[in-house]
Amino acid sequence: MTDARTAPARRRLAISVRTRIVAAITVVAAIGLLAVGLSVYFVERQRILEQVDARLHDNLDSARFIVEAGNEGRLWESSSAALAAIVQRMSPDDNTGAMGMVDGVITTVPGIELDLDLENEADFARHTDALLDGADPLIATYAEGDSTWRYLAAPIRIEGSPEPAEVVFVLVYDLDAELAEINDSAVMFLWASGIVLIVIAATGSIVATRLLRPLRQMRETADRISVRPLDERLPVVGNDDVAELSETMNDMLDRIDDALDSQRQLLSDVGHELKTPITIVRGHLEVMDPADPADARQTQELAVDELDRMGRLVQDLATAAALHGPSPVQPGQVDAADLVAQIARKAQGIAGAAVEMGPVAETVVMLDAARITQAMLQLAQNAVTHGGGTMRIGSSLTGDDLEFWVRDHGPGVSDEVKPRVFERFHRGTDASGRSGSGLGLHIVQVIARAHRGSARVEDAPDGGAVFVLRVPRVAAVADGARAATDIVIPPRPPLPEHDRSAPAAEGGR
Repeated sequence: MTDARTAPARRRLAISVRTRIVAAITVVAAIGLLAVGLSVYFVERQRILEQVDARLHDNLDSARFIVEAGNEGRLWESSSAALAAIVQRMSPDDNTGAMGMVDGVITTVPGIELDLDLENEADFARHTDALLDGADPLIATYAEGDSTWRYLAAPIRIEGSPEPAEVVFVLVYDLDAELAEINDSAVMFLWASGIVLIVIAATGSIVATRLLRPLRQMRETADRISVRPLDERLPVVGNDDVAELSETMNDMLDRIDDALDSQRQLLSDVGHELKTPITIVRGHLEVMDPADPADARQTQELAVDELDRMGRLVQDLATAAALHGPSPVQPGQVDAADLVAQIARKAQGIAGAAVEMGPVAETVVMLDAARITQAMLQLAQNAVTHGGGTMRIGSSLTGDDLEFWVRDHGPGVSDEVKPRVFERFHRGTDASGRSGSGLGLHIVQVIARAHRGSARVEDAPDGGAVFVLRVPRVAAVADGARAATDIVIPPRPPLPEHDRSAPAAEGGR
């Protein structure tokens, strides 16, 4: 009760396959776009920062050149004059500012308007003056409030200058402004990536819906089949993996349908077959006179005989069921001529059998020797039960097939019975009027089909019947045929118990 209530709740909370597929594709695409975007952003950001430092070094070289050139021409009377010349001659650049200061006080600014006005940046001037150490130039970063600057501070010394004060040239790059362009590009990339992800999700949803539609149809069909007969099949659309899955599911449904039909038929047949001996035994036990020893003995013999017949029926049913399992045969390379000789020798051990060897084909085939032996001995038992006991056993090559056969000298099989002689529970009677379980020849047919072959019965030329077991010659080598001279196996004592392979059940036609 609890499971019945909680299972639908779990299904309602579960995430559909389509959602998971679309989510997985979208997440992977988002991770890929993010990785590409971050890689490009940080590489470009580092390139811009390196360019800023390179420009500061270039301006430092330009300032040194101006000072040195002025010294050679004795143009500078003082360090302040050299400072004014550097500030006025510097090449303006985007997002830059310049100034000159003496003892930490701003004294000179460019005569043209720059992107960055440093005239009123007294705090920055004091910060820079505090960091300067002697005559060495300084390239550093200034970050206060909303400002992030990369700057060059270069002290200027003119020999013979009357000014004892420290004169400094300062050039500043606004890093926020320099990086603003790439930041704008990053924002645009994020917007574009968002749109791309939406398109990917929408496209993935459409494609996933189309691809998963057959699976949904499979589920719906399976739901219907679970409460209806197995006569409905899945639609096969296209040539992709889903179409192959549909075909596989249809094959599975065919096998399940056949198995259920076979099971129903088997249960019906078993119920019918077991009902008769049970009724017979019950009826005789009810009318038996316990005081009459002869009547009790006859009833006992009849009951034992019927129970033996029921036991043979159950054994044959178990054998037939085993042949319908997942691995009914275990093929291996077998010498067909040696196999026929062994079968003939074992058939000689069947009570009442007189076995002759007919023509034998020499070839090596892939088959299950034990199952073929079981089927041929069943045919030999059938020849004893219904054909008088005298038989010939042989084999022959027919095209790509190898045929094992047993020929008896009995009354034969009528044309109207031949199509049904291998059916389950089809019975013939022996000379005494007794019938078998009706499963012997059916087992022969099942073994043949397990080898992808067949079984049939034909009329013998001089009377009697020929039962043929045909199997394909898989990987046959050294094909040939022995001379068609008859080899008569003389009568011999019964085989040892461990070598007896004849089935105990009576063969059925």
